[in-house]
Amino acid sequence: MTKILKDEDLVGSALMAVAIDALETAFLARAGNRLISPPRHHVSFPDRGDLVFTVGGILSDNPLAGFRVYETFDGAEHSQIVAVWSVDDAKLKGIILGERLGNLRTGAIGGLAIRYLSAPDASIVGILGSGAQARTQLAAAAAVRKLDRARVYSRDERNRAAFATEMQHALGIEVEPAGSASEAVDDADIVICATTSRMPVIHARDLKPGVHVSTVGPKTREGYELGLDIADAAAVIATDSPEQTRAYASPFFLTGSGNEHRMADLADIMAGKAAGRGSPGDTTLFCSVGLAGTEVVVASAILDML
Repeated sequence: MTKILKDEDLVGSALMAVAIDALETAFLARAGNRLISPPRHHVSFPDRGDLVFTVGGILSDNPLAGFRVYETFDGAEHSQIVAVWSVDDAKLKGIILGERLGNLRTGAIGGLAIRYLSAPDASIVGILGSGAQARTQLAAAAAVRKLDRARVYSRDERNRAAFATEMQHALGIEVEPAGSASEAVDDADIVICATTSRMPVIHARDLKPGVHVSTVGPKTREGYELGLDIADAAAVIATDSPEQTRAYASPFFLTGSGNEHRMADLADIMAGKAAGRGSPGDTTLFCSVGLAGTEVVVASAILDML
C-alpha cells in the first residue's frame, strides 16, 4: 500500500537532520553527474496562475525518481504534491501532501550552505523575515553550527516577537526580536534573508567582514531583497542551481552586475571542485533558488523514516 503523508506527519526536530543528510548525498551526487535536476516547468492558466512542476531524482544504489507540483492560484490555502518512485522496480514509494516538505527542503539546503560556506565557529545569526522559511532556515543553521543566539527582524512587531518566543523554545538558544534590519544583522556571523521584499533590506555596510549571507526571498531584476553591493563584497558567491538562475522569466538579480559569472555551484564547492571560504575575513553569499530533484530525495528519506 502506498504511503501518504501530510503536514501533520512531518513534525519533530529530527526531521531537519534527516533532510540535511539526504541533501548532502544529493548534492555530492550532483557533483558526480548523478542527480537529475532540470529547471522547473510552468504551465500557465491565463489570469489565474500557474501549475509549477519540478521533476528529478538521483542515480545511486537505490535510484529514485519523482516530481513536485505546486500552484500559484489565488486562494487562502496552498498545497504541494511530492511523489517518489523507486526506479529499479517502478514501485511508488509514497506521496507527501502539503507545504511543510518544501519548507523543510529549502531550509536544509540553506543549512548545507552554512555548513560549507560559513565560518566554522559562527555562533550569532541575524534573520530578516519571520515566516515559515525563516523558521526552517534558522532550524537548519542550528543543526550545522553551535549557535549562541539569534536576532530577528520583520515589519510586523507581533510576528517577530512570536517568532523569537517560538524558536527560542524550539532550539534552546537565545532568540530576540530586533527593532530594525540593521540591528538584526549587526555583528552576525550568519545572516539569513527570507523576506518578501522586492527592495533591498540590507547592504554591505550593515554586515561585518567574514559574514555568511543566505538569500531565500526575491532574486530577479524585477525585485530583490539584498543590496547588490553585498555580491560585490563577497569573496564567494554560490547557488544550488545555476540552471535555475538562467531559467527565470525575469533575469536573475545579479545579471549585468559583473558578479553573475563568479557564481559557483554549491555542489562543486562541497565536492572540492570549486573554491569555498578561503580565510576568516571572507564574506560569502548563497543564493537559494531551488534545486529540482531534491524534494524527491528528502521525501524518500522521510518516507523511509516514518
